[in-house]
Amino acid sequence: MNSIAWLLLTYKVPPKPAKRRIALWRKLKGMGAVYLQNGVCLLPKTDDHTRRLKIIGHEISEMSGDSVLLETAALDEAQAEKVIARFKADRDEEYAEFLDKCKDFESEIAKETAAQKFTYAELEENDVDLKKLQSWLEKIGKLDFYGATLATDAQQRLQACALLLDAYAQRVFEAHDENR
Repeated sequence: MNSIAWLLLTYKVPPKPAKRRIALWRKLKGMGAVYLQNGVCLLPKTDDHTRRLKIIGHEISEMSGDSVLLETAALDEAQAEKVIARFKADRDEEYAEFLDKCKDFESEIAKETAAQKFTYAELEENDVDLKKLQSWLEKIGKLDFYGATLATDAQQRLQACALLLDAYAQRVFEAHDENR
């Protein structure tokens, strides 16, 4: 078995103030951590994760909490696959949400095209929205440690959105050329 090393963080923090506990949870989820249960999470072992989890351990101490950071590995292939499946499922949830936003983007362009609303203001707004989608997908991708199933769909959908915006931009340019 090719053993995968993970970092296991267990922690307990005071329930109040809740905003500090929530901020801690967000920080760990923002790193891509998978929660095995309340106060117990895993991340792939990397130097960056080790450093960041040590800093979080210090923050937990400052909150009058307690934490333990361990390096761990699955006992067998089946257990490793269970953990990897959890990581993939978390990312697939994010990819699914991303795909919904792509659908919204496509609907917006379709609506403006149907209404013949070919303005630079609309183009600029849609360009900003596409850039948001691009940076969001990049963030999800950085946390996709094991290649979630929807990653390819999300990448292709983003490319389709970019092509759609290019076609819309062409219509905007043509509309403004006709007005001269």
